[in-house]
Parts: sequence; structure tokens; C-alpha cells
Amino acid sequence: MENIVLCLNAGSSSLKFALYAISKLAEKKIAEGAIEGVGQPSARLWIRDSHGDLLEDRKTKFSDAHETIGALFSALERPELSPPVAVGHRVVHGGMNYTGPQKITAQLQEDLQALVPLAPLHLPGQIELIEAVRKWRPSLPQVACFDTAFHFGMPEVARRFPLPHSFWEQGVRRYGFHGLSYEYVLSVLEKQSEKPSQKTGSRTIIAHLGNGASMAAVRDGIPVDTSMGMTPTGGFMMGTRSGDLDPGLVLYLLRSGYDARGLDDLFNHQSGLLGVSGLSADMKTLLEKRSSNPHVDQAIAMFCRGIRKFLGAFATVLGGLDTLVFTGGIGEHAAPVRQEICTDIEFLGVVLDPSQNEKHAAIISAPESRCTVRVIPTNEDLMIARHTAKIALSN
Repeated sequence: MENIVLCLNAGSSSLKFALYAISKLAEKKIAEGAIEGVGQPSARLWIRDSHGDLLEDRKTKFSDAHETIGALFSALERPELSPPVAVGHRVVHGGMNYTGPQKITAQLQEDLQALVPLAPLHLPGQIELIEAVRKWRPSLPQVACFDTAFHFGMPEVARRFPLPHSFWEQGVRRYGFHGLSYEYVLSVLEKQSEKPSQKTGSRTIIAHLGNGASMAAVRDGIPVDTSMGMTPTGGFMMGTRSGDLDPGLVLYLLRSGYDARGLDDLFNHQSGLLGVSGLSADMKTLLEKRSSNPHVDQAIAMFCRGIRKFLGAFATVLGGLDTLVFTGGIGEHAAPVRQEICTDIEFLGVVLDPSQNEKHAAIISAPESRCTVRVIPTNEDLMIARHTAKIALSN
């Protein structure tokens, strides 16, 4: 028996969605799409079927989550699409109490409201979507799939900040993010390791590189460290986020007149690749302009250097490196970035094959490389569908 699951992945002004048919024997994506430009004068809703054929593509206006979800459910009422029996949400932060996917209840919604200060960029919109789905389809079970849940397997020594113990009790700790992506990548590695020709070592680093970017160190399938911290702002520099900074710099800016809102805007919206380049947060655009713009060149160099530093640190934590995985939009598609990250780290056993890297091959390391370097397209929606089917439809 197939169960149709609707997966929702909300951004600041867009909503990506996918329909999956989940059974004990198979997992199949039957449709995907997005609503782009939510809250803007002109929004776009599009849907493609499993063959990539466009089922709907129209421009309209959605002022809030309620209108957006209403339009989505209306658009999905098509003869060729079966209606969903459950809805799964990517929820960026679960705090210290939610260590795995959970069926959404009134209590969980209340708890999410209390967690908004930990992820103010993401949680408010995700909470609004949950409420909108409940109003439009009150009988549909909903499941929250937390991006932080994966990292609860890390040892406490990796999750603590060097602060008094009272802060740990308050929930001030390293949570980590992109957990759904890491889960999916590990599921792929597990299948590949069953093939005699593609054995995967126990010491793995996964680099999820996109507009938001992070890294996880994994030993025998268990996370041992990650780059992001208490919020998705931490780690190495990203599209518009600063990554880790000297705490003294924050104090300096506060004394210079910045308040919390100003710092939030600076660190999350004006920094990273955008801030350094002065041009764009989009890596494809930056790579095209790199040779003619020194600020762009510097931004890309800083991005790659920051990732190399984390690679070295995590290889030390793991005691070596067997497998390096690139995933996410940049990790999957930006061959020059992968090449630069892997430059001068032969001491970690990493040697790229330039031709395979340019082809975005599944394995881009050279035959003599001690570390296998892979490119694995991530699939957070499928992880959401798996969790949702298991939890919402188990009774």
C-alpha cells in the first residue's frame, strides 16, 4: 500500500514542496514544485510531475502563509495526483528537547514559539505554515522533522561551549544544522558500502555547501562534531552569514551603536560572500566575475580557506579521513570550489581527479588518493517523507 506524503520546506520568501509515494517496497517522488516570491507583488507557483513535465505554472500574489497553503492544496487537486495523507515539515530547530521527528501537537507548536530566538530567520515562517496546514486540512497529521536532531548523537564535549555550566542547563549549546541532509547522505553511503568495489571507511566528513553551509564529522555513522553552533549563523562563512567571529568584535560593535536587530541583520544578511564581494551571495555569479573583480576573488578564497580549516580540524577529531563528501548546491555543482578546497591537503590523503571533478562525477578523487572524495546530491525531502510516513502513519 502506498501512502502519499506532502513535504514542505520553507524559506524566507519561498516554499518548496514535494509529493512522495511511500510504501514498504518503494519510495517514489510523484511531483515537486515551489511557490516563489511569497509576500512580494508577484509570486509564482509551479508544479512538475515525476517526468519533469510542467503541470502548472502561474503568477499570482500570496500575502501570507494561509493564502500560500490554500493555493498549494488547490493546485494539488489534480486527477493525476493522489491527495496526501500526511504532511511533513522541515523545522530548522528543535531545541534541547526534540531529538527526533515528532508528530505535531498543540504542545509542540507552543514549544516552537519559545525556540524562535534560537532561529529567528527560519522558525516564524515554519510555525505559520504548520498553523496554515491545520486550518486548511485539520484532519491531516503533520510531522516536524528537525534539522538539529541528527547532531544529538555528538558527544557532550563537542556540544558544550566554554561557558559556566549554568548556560548548558539553559540550553546554550552546539546544536548543529542540515541534519536531514546529513542523514540522507549517510543513507546513500551505507548502500554504497554494501558494494565490494565501493567500500566506505569509518571516518567521514560531509560538507553541505549552499547559501547556508556547514560540515559534519562522522565516525561509523555517528556524528562527532559539526561546524554550526547554537544557531545557523555559526561555522565558516556562507552566502550572507558571517560564520564564527571573535566575541570581542561583537562587543566592539555593541559599543559602537549596534543593537541586537542591527547585529542580526549584519551577521545574517550582509556578511559572508555577499559582504566580502560587495556583489552577490550566489556562487555561480561570483565564479563568473572572479577574474575581473578582486573583491569577488577574495570572497571565494576566504570561503574555500575557511572550509579547508574545518576539514583539517575535523580530520584531527576523527584521527584521519577515509571519505569526504560534497553536497548541497555549491558542493554538487561548483567544480572550481571543490578543486580549491582540496588544494594542498594531500597530507589528509585527498587527491582530486580534475577531469572527474569537472564532470561532477560520483567519485572525484584520483585512483592514488587514500581518501575517497564523493559528490552526493542531497535529498532532504525524501528524508522528510520517510520520517513522516513512519511516524504519522504508524498507528
